[in-house]
Amino acid sequence: MSLRLRTITREEHLAFIQSRPSASHMQIPAWADVKAEWRAESLGWFDETGATVGAGLVLYRQLPKVKRYLAYLPEGPVIDWFDRDLDASWLQPMLAHLKAQGAFSVKMGPPVVVRRWDATTLKAAIAAKEAKRLRDVDPDWYEPRAFEVADRLRKAGWLQGEDGGAGFGDVQPRYVFQVPLADRSLDDVQRGFNQLWRRNIKKAEKSGVEVVQGGYDDLEVFHRLYVVTSERDRFTPRPLAYFQRMWKSLAAEDPNRMRLYIAYHEGEPLAATTMLTVGEHVWYSYGASADHKREVKPSNAIQWRMMRDAYALGATLYDLRGISDTLEEDDHLFGLIQFKLGTGGQAAEYLGEWDFPLNKLLHKALDLYMSRR
Repeated sequence: MSLRLRTITREEHLAFIQSRPSASHMQIPAWADVKAEWRAESLGWFDETGATVGAGLVLYRQLPKVKRYLAYLPEGPVIDWFDRDLDASWLQPMLAHLKAQGAFSVKMGPPVVVRRWDATTLKAAIAAKEAKRLRDVDPDWYEPRAFEVADRLRKAGWLQGEDGGAGFGDVQPRYVFQVPLADRSLDDVQRGFNQLWRRNIKKAEKSGVEVVQGGYDDLEVFHRLYVVTSERDRFTPRPLAYFQRMWKSLAAEDPNRMRLYIAYHEGEPLAATTMLTVGEHVWYSYGASADHKREVKPSNAIQWRMMRDAYALGATLYDLRGISDTLEEDDHLFGLIQFKLGTGGQAAEYLGEWDFPLNKLLHKALDLYMSRR
C-alpha cells in the first residue's frame, strides 16, 4: 500500500477522529491547546484515492539552547497498527518528516491492547497469593497481533523501556483499568461491582450525598479538593490555570468533551472528578477528595454517576486510567488497583511507549539528564 504523509489542518484532523469509534483524548487537535508549552502539529496519512487513513498529533518540546526537539505522540498516532507494512508505509515517512522538523528523538504510544484480565481472575490470584505482578497471571484475553507489532517496532530500531519508556514529558500508563459498557445494561454493570462497592453506593445515597455536574466556574471547587489530595498523596498539583485552559480548549472543540462532577454532602463539596469523552471511549481523568467525611462514600457515588452518564452518551468503555502492575497487598500502590477492581471491570496492558533516536548522542544525553532528575 502506497501512502502519502503531510501536515493537515485541525479541521481535517478532527474530521478523521470523528469518523472513528474512538481515539485517545491526547490525539485530538484540541489537546495541542491544553499542552500549550509544546509546539504542536497535526499529521495525516492518505491512500492512493486521497482518503485520510491515519492521523497523529505531534507535540514538540525544544531542548534548552538548541533548536532540536523531542517529538511526542502521546497514545498515538491513530493508524493501522496491524498493517504488515507498518514500518515502510506508516512509520518511516513519519520519522523522515519529524527529522526534517528538527526532531532528535521520537516518542510514541501505540494504542494497542496486548492483554486483558477480568476482575474475578485477579481477585482469585490475589487471594491465592500466587502472583506478584499482572504478568504472572494468565490473561483472559490477548491480542496475538500485538506481539507482531512489537517485533516489527524492534526490528525497525524502536526502543522500549521497562515501564513503557523513560523520557521527556508525560509518560502514559502501560496498565489501565476499564469497565466494558457495550452490550450490557446498567443493571449488568452494577451487578459486576463487588459487595463493598454496592454497599458504598447505597451508603452514599442514604447519607444524602448529591453528585452534580459542574461548569467552568466550579473548577475552583475541584482545585481546592485536588490540592488537598496532592498533599495527602504527595504529588505536585497542577495549577488551576491548567484545568481552566483544558476546559476552554476542549469545550471549544466539543461541548461534551470534558465534564466536571462534584459530590456534595450537606452543602459541602467532598469529592470532584473530571471526565473526558472521545467517540465511544470515556475516561475518568482527574480525581480529588477531602480528608474528612469519607464514611459517606462520595468517591463511589461520583464514579457511579460518571459511569451512568458515560452509558447515556453511548460509550462502550469507561476507562479508570492508570494502575500499577503490582498484586502484592503490602505494596503502597496496591490500594489503587484494589479500588478499581471493585468495579468488576478489566485490567488492560497496552504496548507501552517507544522511542526512536534520530540523533543517538542527543537522545542518550537526554536519557542521562532525565535519569538524574
